[in-house]
Amino acid sequence: MSYKLYAVRIFSSKWEESFKFYKDTIGLPVFYSNAEIGWAQFDVGGAYLGLERCDASDPESKKLVGRFVGISLQVEDIKTTYSSLRSEGVEFTAPPEKQPWGGTLAHFKDPDGNIITLLE
Repeated sequence: MSYKLYAVRIFSSKWEESFKFYKDTIGLPVFYSNAEIGWAQFDVGGAYLGLERCDASDPESKKLVGRFVGISLQVEDIKTTYSSLRSEGVEFTAPPEKQPWGGTLAHFKDPDGNIITLLE
């Protein structure tokens, strides 16, 4: 038996705003989108980042939105990406920081407050 990562889901109570954010602001290529059902897939190189609409009034759904989601998007030049996204109004929790293990990380927030990591 073998496994292959298909998608990692991000939950959104502001689906249309978040869809535009990932598509236009971050620049992720759209593989599939259906606003009626509240689902989109962005191609992130071998797997998909899934954007799933959830009901903001549902207490269980509220727990899924606006948190550190543990997703890292690798970029070639983190300083340039950071500067470019900041100029587009993307909110970062801090500037890129070199990690003891050698990589550099920066965390940004999407319209729902979900925190995504950039990695170089």
